[in-house]
Amino acid sequence: MHIQEHIITNIPVFEIKDTFGKVLEFFHDTTYSHIAIVEEGRFLGVFSENDSEALLPESKIEEFRYELQSFFVRDDMNWLDVLEVFARNEANILPILNNTEEVVGYYNLIDIVAVFINTPFFTDPGSMLVVATGVNDYSFSEIAQIVESNNAKLIGGFITDTQNDIIQVTLKITSNNYNKVVQTFRRYNYQILFGNSDDQFLEDLKNRSDYLEKYLNV
Repeated sequence: MHIQEHIITNIPVFEIKDTFGKVLEFFHDTTYSHIAIVEEGRFLGVFSENDSEALLPESKIEEFRYELQSFFVRDDMNWLDVLEVFARNEANILPILNNTEEVVGYYNLIDIVAVFINTPFFTDPGSMLVVATGVNDYSFSEIAQIVESNNAKLIGGFITDTQNDIIQVTLKITSNNYNKVVQTFRRYNYQILFGNSDDQFLEDLKNRSDYLEKYLNV
């Protein structure tokens, strides 16, 4: 899936020798989180909107050279890698570099999320299943084998959480033989976080609802 058609070329870059006047104006007029800074046309880093609040327009960017963050994407990266860079840096805009370190444009987070939403994971019919297992036990090939051994099809899946040596995987599978798939995951010692009505996710949700109802009735 090509995302190069989403490259935005009408957002500026700023030279390290410039003052912050136009940078502050840019952040005032937009909702973007960062902007690219270059030196003699080559990418130097990005400046965060969060760091701009106390700046004076006449301040020089050069004085904050070592405050710049160094994240970017390449013009040949796929959408999934780009989305990862967005998430890792809590940004809503990313500069795009070519092989000579020039900024050729930007990606907007909204555009890349739209690409994600239009993948078969979201558009194809199917059922959601969230499973958890130990980090050392995790094997996506095993997950796929469990699904397919029950004559179901794995539409897609991705890791949605990792903490305390437990990895959480969200799956979308075809609805046929769904219950058999769930039971097989249980036999393989996977914890079912979201699935049938007797699974832990829904049980926790029910318990919280019961607690809230009791609280409101006090």
